[in-house]
Amino acid sequence: MSAPVHAVVADLRDRIRQFDGCAARARAVLPFGVPEIDDRLPGGGLALASLHEVCGGGNDAVEGAAAMLFAAGIAARTRGQVLWCLTRPDLFAPALAQAGLAPGRVIYVEADDEKSLLLCFEEGLRHGGLGAVVAEVARLPMTASRRLQLAAEAGGTLGIALRRFRHRREAGAFLLPSAAVTRWQVSVMPSVPLPVPGVGRARWLLELTRCRAGETAEFEVEASDVEGRIAFSPRLADRSPEAGAWRRGAAG
Repeated sequence: MSAPVHAVVADLRDRIRQFDGCAARARAVLPFGVPEIDDRLPGGGLALASLHEVCGGGNDAVEGAAAMLFAAGIAARTRGQVLWCLTRPDLFAPALAQAGLAPGRVIYVEADDEKSLLLCFEEGLRHGGLGAVVAEVARLPMTASRRLQLAAEAGGTLGIALRRFRHRREAGAFLLPSAAVTRWQVSVMPSVPLPVPGVGRARWLLELTRCRAGETAEFEVEASDVEGRIAFSPRLADRSPEAGAWRRGAAG
């Protein structure tokens, strides 16, 4: 084989290895460590180089806080700094720490409007040197979500669009089509009962309402602990009619 041909073949091999590396990075996942959830997700966890959406199951501050803590727990289990983009300076850092996301790991970006916030979100995902990027957004058009998904793939970074709605009428936007790989709704449930007077560990109903190459599902879990980990409650596997009535009542 002549020297020029050998050089061409070597170059092609290098390019193929680069593509294989990108594919492997795109397939990398972040498991929840809960088999009942991971088994329902393609690859056994949340795709790292991808966009995911999280929203509270209701329109009040309690449901919104639960969604925020769920997102924080996911980000806490990634490696590296976490970029958190917002337009309202009402994020409570000690709450993030309780969900496993230490203050020293978080870089805050406060944008003037959502257009600027989406730009920061995209640049953070494309950077490639962050563990995760979380952005609090109300509107997420399909075009914007596609750009964010492509940026997440390019940077190999996990992105979380934390949907926060200022008005009740905006909540319907969460049901519109999106390029996000998964979409989650977090609803607050009665806390875990204790054998003594007091408030037990918070409990959530996680609804996986969209999962690319997968199916929707519901999980009753205990909220994120100081390591960002949730725990599965087996009661959901055999939910009683009373539990279903509680959900209908809460939704009303």
